[in-house]
Amino acid sequence: MKIAEIFLRKPTTVSFEIFPPKPDAPFAPVLDAINRLSALRPDFISVTYGAAGVHRGCTMEIAEHIAACGIAALVHLTCIASSPKETDDILEALKERHLRNVLALRGDPPVGDPPFGYPMLAGKIFAKDLVERIKSSGGFCVAAAAYPEGHPECPNRALELFYLKEKIAAGVDFLITQIFFDNAFFYGFLEELDRAAVALPVSAGIMPVFSQKQVERICALCGASIPKKLRLLMDKYGHSQDEMQKAGLEYASLQIEDLLEHNVRGVHLYTMNRPELAEFLVANTKLRQAL
Repeated sequence: MKIAEIFLRKPTTVSFEIFPPKPDAPFAPVLDAINRLSALRPDFISVTYGAAGVHRGCTMEIAEHIAACGIAALVHLTCIASSPKETDDILEALKERHLRNVLALRGDPPVGDPPFGYPMLAGKIFAKDLVERIKSSGGFCVAAAAYPEGHPECPNRALELFYLKEKIAAGVDFLITQIFFDNAFFYGFLEELDRAAVALPVSAGIMPVFSQKQVERICALCGASIPKKLRLLMDKYGHSQDEMQKAGLEYASLQIEDLLEHNVRGVHLYTMNRPELAEFLVANTKLRQAL
């Protein structure tokens, strides 16, 4: 099923994200995580393309396993490190496997390469170019990323919204946001979209904090800020993994409850391949009523 159809029939969707194992890591734990997440009956599960667009070989296999569990699979696809032909080949392979939901991302260059340093991609490319290519291939539902606090590479908010509208005009069906820890940023972003006459469903990206080092690293990469309340929790409990996880889950629970009270169109949990985090949040918030 195309995920856009799920948004049409439900007021609020619930979804999870997982990532493929590293090349030297076992595959079984990822499949076990999918089985546990699928038992919660989310509306869809997304699977990333691998760090910086590399190690992407098992993404489709993981997506097939998700689909075999009776859950819609959303396959991440990046374009910065792929030629147009490689992208077309991937899209054909997705069609052959009956995987028709794609999250279109520009992606980051592999570590050590300069931005946009690939000969086949002379000059800058953007996610809208990939959206156009996917739509021209036919038959795909396309999601795109959104940044409630602004894209870290675009200091001009007006320009960023211009690019987002270009991406949407290319054929995006719904948006998933980068993580945020202050819901005010998300609500402000929705107001910006409303003023820009953008009416697409937007799913709020939430990541439960279970490690101080983990959240600081991810925030540095994506540009998300750490509000004072969360910083105080990290300072208090960061020395203990167990205590930090308990505090992080409580913080995420409060975020989710507030989002649901504001009738958000979707909540997308970045599970970090730890199904127990999603299980806790579903059991202890009104997410269970949305499933």
